[in-house]
Amino acid sequence: MIARSLLAAILCGVYSVAQAAPIRLKDLVEFDGVRSNDLVGYGLVVGLNGSGDGLRNSPFTEEMMANILERLGVNVTGEQFRPRNVAAVLVTAQLPPFARAGGSIDVTVSAIGDAGSLLGGTLIMTPLNAADGEIYAVAQGTIIAGGISAEGEAASVTQGVPTAGTIPSGATVEREVAFDFTTLDTVRLALRNPDFTTAARIEAAVNDDFGRPVALMLDAGTVSLNVAATGTASPAHALARLENILVEPEVRATVVVDQRSGTIVMGEDVRVDRVAVSQGNLTLRIEEAPLVVQPNPFSPGDTVVVPRSEAAITKGEGGLAETGGGTSLSEVVAGLNALGVAPLDMIDILKSIKAAGALHAEFIVR
Repeated sequence: MIARSLLAAILCGVYSVAQAAPIRLKDLVEFDGVRSNDLVGYGLVVGLNGSGDGLRNSPFTEEMMANILERLGVNVTGEQFRPRNVAAVLVTAQLPPFARAGGSIDVTVSAIGDAGSLLGGTLIMTPLNAADGEIYAVAQGTIIAGGISAEGEAASVTQGVPTAGTIPSGATVEREVAFDFTTLDTVRLALRNPDFTTAARIEAAVNDDFGRPVALMLDAGTVSLNVAATGTASPAHALARLENILVEPEVRATVVVDQRSGTIVMGEDVRVDRVAVSQGNLTLRIEEAPLVVQPNPFSPGDTVVVPRSEAAITKGEGGLAETGGGTSLSEVVAGLNALGVAPLDMIDILKSIKAAGALHAEFIVR
């Protein structure tokens, strides 16, 4: 939970969400055809310091290790080997757009068995497949784990996540995605935050920059660019000029709350109609303090436990605050802060204001 003073500073304008400034087009949209592709593979990590899979619980690790050794010319048929320095892992990566054969990409390695840590392990050559089933990269290298764990006879401690790690530039691209960008006649611009006003501003800004109608808004999330009408040598030249055009996006009135941490973020355009808010807290406290009564020495009788409880109800200070119709963000927060409420209580108040129909903003609860 963030401190009340910091929350008030955030919501009253010191750290509030202000009106959007002009932003480069490349930061507002995704270009059609310019996207990454997910890769995944199943591999084996070796060289662990006794923190690998228990082969009785992870038989697939033993099977894969036997297959690798047989491919290397080592016959292990019928042999009983149960080392603790190997672990089965899933390897994931993203093939960036326009990646060429021979390039390197980062990979993430995650244990799928009961390995305790991948720290210091080495990933053995692992093919990475895309959604079409084809191999596009091969990963291998030393793992950089993101945590550490240690244990003794009666206690253990873990910091971070030692069962997952990364290999920077750990995969080599072997196959290129078959896509000829130069043959595109039109390129669609997909807005990351669809909005009709923002899309219309993008259309106007692009047409003004090129001096002729080359862009057309299709819907709230798409603007189409006629590459041939731009007069550039190729689609790449058109996008290089396009992505640096400045556009002021339209920001929707939004309130985002996180109930776990008590964080509240409001946009500058949030408006609240006239509403009265009352807030108070009730604290119930019950304490058990049993009293043991014993008979006098050498006298007949039994020891008796007499129950003794203390109960109290404390009512917190509450009040009634009223906000005027159509108030701005700072006025809304000033009215809420006048009640002296905690962030989690303020979240409940905002929910109630939204339920009453007085809060005019998109309300997002995470």
